[in-house]
Amino acid sequence: MFVDELTIKVMAGKGGDGCTSFRREKYVAMGGPDGGNGGAGASIIFKVDKGLKTLIDLRYKKIIKGEKGENGKGANRQGANAQDVIIKVPEGTTIVDLDTNLVIADLVGANTEVVVCKGGRGGRGNAAFKTHSTPAPRISELGEPGEFKVLKLELKMLADVGLVGLPSVGKSTILANISEAEPKIASYHFTTLEPNLGVVNLKDGRSFVMADLPGLIEGASEGVGLGHKFLRHAMRTKVIAHVIDMGAIEERNPINDYLVIRKEILKYSDKLANKKEIIIANKMDLPSAKDNLEEFKKSFPTQEIIEISALNEKGLDKLIKRLADILEEVQDDYLEEEEESHVVYKFKNERPFTITKEGDIWVLEGKELEKLFKMTRFNEDESVVRFARKLKGMGVEEELERLGAKRGDSVAICDYIFEFKE
Repeated sequence: MFVDELTIKVMAGKGGDGCTSFRREKYVAMGGPDGGNGGAGASIIFKVDKGLKTLIDLRYKKIIKGEKGENGKGANRQGANAQDVIIKVPEGTTIVDLDTNLVIADLVGANTEVVVCKGGRGGRGNAAFKTHSTPAPRISELGEPGEFKVLKLELKMLADVGLVGLPSVGKSTILANISEAEPKIASYHFTTLEPNLGVVNLKDGRSFVMADLPGLIEGASEGVGLGHKFLRHAMRTKVIAHVIDMGAIEERNPINDYLVIRKEILKYSDKLANKKEIIIANKMDLPSAKDNLEEFKKSFPTQEIIEISALNEKGLDKLIKRLADILEEVQDDYLEEEEESHVVYKFKNERPFTITKEGDIWVLEGKELEKLFKMTRFNEDESVVRFARKLKGMGVEEELERLGAKRGDSVAICDYIFEFKE
């Protein structure tokens, strides 16, 4: 089964908790704090594996989680970092963050990898809070939560030559005859439902990768049939080899067939339409093929046309030699994406929180605010004091008062409710 698009949830590991501990040893006065820091949580990493051709291994994984970092211990023992989770994907996989619709990575090249979710840092132990004015702090942090994202994975196959054309024009037969690929071939009206890759080896030592891409139909640029699935794969090829049934055995008109496909390609992407193209006139063994080819040449006099009969394996050597020559001329810019680039601007003076009122409760939200809350030990008095001091430093207290909050009002953070007071 070929899987080229899926949605997956990934959650990096939480950092290990810091430790509150004091050195207690006979004959050692004022041992002092010795609580160690927690270890970092596991990050989620996507890595290219050239041996993979589909995303099927991830199809049934609803969520992937990283392990938590090890907690810190007394005697200044630091917690161990959790082992990162490495997810192997095929080359050509694009990763999109569905919350922002921004492309996180476009994985091209052997062993290329990207961290999509960063593991939380370990919480600091009380030894880290020791200062000249506070020599014996009774405070430590919980581990930082790991990042959570909902991702869309799209596989855009990488091939040098992409065979395109309407269903049943002979693309699969061509690929089977000139490479070791074994695509499904039928004697009835049939279209390829999934891309097939094959390596074409020439006698002169050259080689290239050819893809038999799913058959197009009218309306594909609007998503009809396999639609965008085909066109997305075609974007990753250097050369478009347009296969035309010159025999017109199904009462087709080769000129109209070509115009249908060109129309869909033009509507989808100018870049795809401007790729180097060659016409493969297939089924030239049929009686009407010669006449149809003459009419085709009159309509498209500038197009380069190679005549073949895939069924009888005639003209294939000339075809693959010409394709190899064209590939040497084409620049390697075929991996550039058609999407516009995005720039995210961050403002340093942007408030790290928002305040809304739901009924009688003031609701505080914000990434930095929630991270501070989740890393605070509320069973330690000094940690609570530090939390309150941090909130005041962020301007939370000032903003609440500006909005009309009174002492004694309820304030909610992460589903927990506190009383607003001095």
